[in-house]
Amino acid sequence: MAWFATQGFEVTGIDRSAEAAQAARAHGEFIQANIENAPWPLMQSGLPRQFDVVVVTNYLWRALFPTILQSLTPGGVLLYETFAVGNETVGKPSRPDFLLRPGELLQLCQNLNVVAYESGFLTAPERFVQRIAAVAPAPGKVPEPAPARHPLSLE
Repeated sequence: MAWFATQGFEVTGIDRSAEAAQAARAHGEFIQANIENAPWPLMQSGLPRQFDVVVVTNYLWRALFPTILQSLTPGGVLLYETFAVGNETVGKPSRPDFLLRPGELLQLCQNLNVVAYESGFLTAPERFVQRIAAVAPAPGKVPEPAPARHPLSLE
């Protein structure tokens, strides 16, 4: 939120943590909510509010995938990075419920224009992740064919 706010964007954050709320409110609108066990807090006229950019980091709740996609304006950008299978070998999270399966973000974004995708091992701290940058097409437009994908080498 801080970086986007310094770039002149109006920002909205969601987290259930009171500590996150305290820090985030300095940068824009913040909603403290448990988005796993309550209705989506960003509804407008019965639909999720839409944003030009949706950023999801270190978080996975598969039931929210459709809502996340519906939250993009036409031409809106999704930036998503979280832990992936393999992370259980280096630390937490380690439960499969909290780890993306191989290619899962690509599947999620199959109706978006994928700009960048990575999947693999990162250091400092050691972790396995998937990350994607994808753009929602304009209404009635078909996503551009995705370029060949080459996952990060684990060697």
